[in-house]
Amino acid sequence: MKRVYANEKWCLACHLCEYCCAFAGTNEKDMAVALKNVKINPKIRVEKRGEISFAVSCRHCEEPLCVRGCITGALSVKDGVITINKDKCVSCYTCILLCPYGSVSPSDDGAVQKCELCVKTKAGTPACVKGCPNGALVFEDRG
Repeated sequence: MKRVYANEKWCLACHLCEYCCAFAGTNEKDMAVALKNVKINPKIRVEKRGEISFAVSCRHCEEPLCVRGCITGALSVKDGVITINKDKCVSCYTCILLCPYGSVSPSDDGAVQKCELCVKTKAGTPACVKGCPNGALVFEDRG
């Protein structure tokens, strides 16, 4: 299954992947219009450790602890992609505690959020990968 992988050697910590992710969740055609004066809350985030920076997003684990621990069934796996049904989420944040990669976070509406590989936007390649100017993010199957 294809997943997003980060190559820290190429990451400039420009945070453009975060903006592309936030923009993908809007229905606007222009990123500047959609995100002007908006505090973004992307499903991917750039971390910096000393001289190394890298993007953190859901790994879509084969045995996802977040899905197993979800008390309402809001998290599920379909075709290898872990998705969220926000209507079922009760904001207990158990999945946040269980994710070993720190890739599940609270959303602005109280439910949780995480990368869903842009499957709901039917974009094919995730927006963060398309928007990375340096190729530090790739969408590939390393099976």
